[in-house]
Amino acid sequence: MCFKFKIFFALPVWVFLAIFNLNAEENLGEATTRLPINEINNFTQVFEQIRTGYVKEITDTELLESAIEGMLSNLDPHSSYLNKKSYKSLKENATGAYGGLGVEVVGEKGAIRVIAPIDGGPASENDIRSGDLIVELDKSPVSKMNIQKAIDKLRGEKGTEIELTILRDGEDRTITKTLIRDTIQISSVRGKLLYENFGYIRIAQFQISSDKDFVDEYLKLEELNKKELDGLVLDLRNNPGGLVPPSISIADMLLTSGKIVYTEGRLPNSNQEYYADPFDISGGIPIIILINGGSASASEIVAGALQDNRRAVVIGTQSFGKGSVQTVVPINENSAIKLTTAKYFTPNGRSIQALGISPDIVIERAEIKPFKTSNRAREKNLTGHLNTESKDEKASSSQPTNIMADNQLYEALNILRGIKLLEK
Repeated sequence: MCFKFKIFFALPVWVFLAIFNLNAEENLGEATTRLPINEINNFTQVFEQIRTGYVKEITDTELLESAIEGMLSNLDPHSSYLNKKSYKSLKENATGAYGGLGVEVVGEKGAIRVIAPIDGGPASENDIRSGDLIVELDKSPVSKMNIQKAIDKLRGEKGTEIELTILRDGEDRTITKTLIRDTIQISSVRGKLLYENFGYIRIAQFQISSDKDFVDEYLKLEELNKKELDGLVLDLRNNPGGLVPPSISIADMLLTSGKIVYTEGRLPNSNQEYYADPFDISGGIPIIILINGGSASASEIVAGALQDNRRAVVIGTQSFGKGSVQTVVPINENSAIKLTTAKYFTPNGRSIQALGISPDIVIERAEIKPFKTSNRAREKNLTGHLNTESKDEKASSSQPTNIMADNQLYEALNILRGIKLLEK
């Protein structure tokens, strides 16, 4: 197959959409006129009272950082202050290697909500599930911690332990699990042949190289199949998002025209539109996208783009609904702020924020067990039955029972095979 690469330069999230030009000198006059003097006086008085009267000594630097953290954390669950440690962690996440539990989380009313465990990490291996609410870390209530610091505690050196106390829907009591941190090497894209001529690619998280990795996996599948595929399942379940540019690039690779996503914010450079180039790496084969409640952010961009452009059938359950864009603005070389600067919309103008992507076909996760029937007599068991004389007789294709444990994937494959049969 001859094609051109359509891979965006996968800029880290902190430069996606724009790097804000915060020109302090130009805006100083305007900002000064808008500063609420009474509130500034209140702040300085509170600052002084804490600095001099708090039960234990606290430095001015710690107080000011806490003030910044409070300003940002009260805006929304995704805006935050990034100190040296958390700024480093953010950069590590983009490259796919860090020490921790391998789980995407978000702060929620004095607790930590699990969006999705990352494949192969300690969280996934210890049955931490999408939707779990972490209420204690090492027996300390999360409600009494700064939420960003609580989230940072999930990370740490390889081999160190952390105890999580979890609230889970459907359970009468809390669940306690002790996890051992590991180096999380996220292989974000992997593929396999589900069945003859039908491929499967899972994207666990969108990283800097995910678009290139997607191309590599797709070409490997065609090589393994020894010809072009007849259909593809793109699995975005429990994909918490990550970097947006690779997700746009992957959607672009599967579209020949149309809008992919657009964003709207207060600043002019937050208003962007992205369109597909006229090339589809798959050659237009049928595509099924799998999503669930752990599919968020960048994975929702891909699902929404292909759904609105009628390029793929989306099946599974409602996605998470994170439709906002965070821009990381460096303050200095060791710190930054992560600020929600825009909301993104699907090509048809649907806002994903707090709503998510609705599947075209809802298929809940369930356990499938083959129904064993009694041994009934068939025509070939009858005495004197007529023999088949056709020279073209072929053994019937067996069902791909190796994926029946995953009913959503099994149904996705059946839909793809049905589409191909109808084409014939």
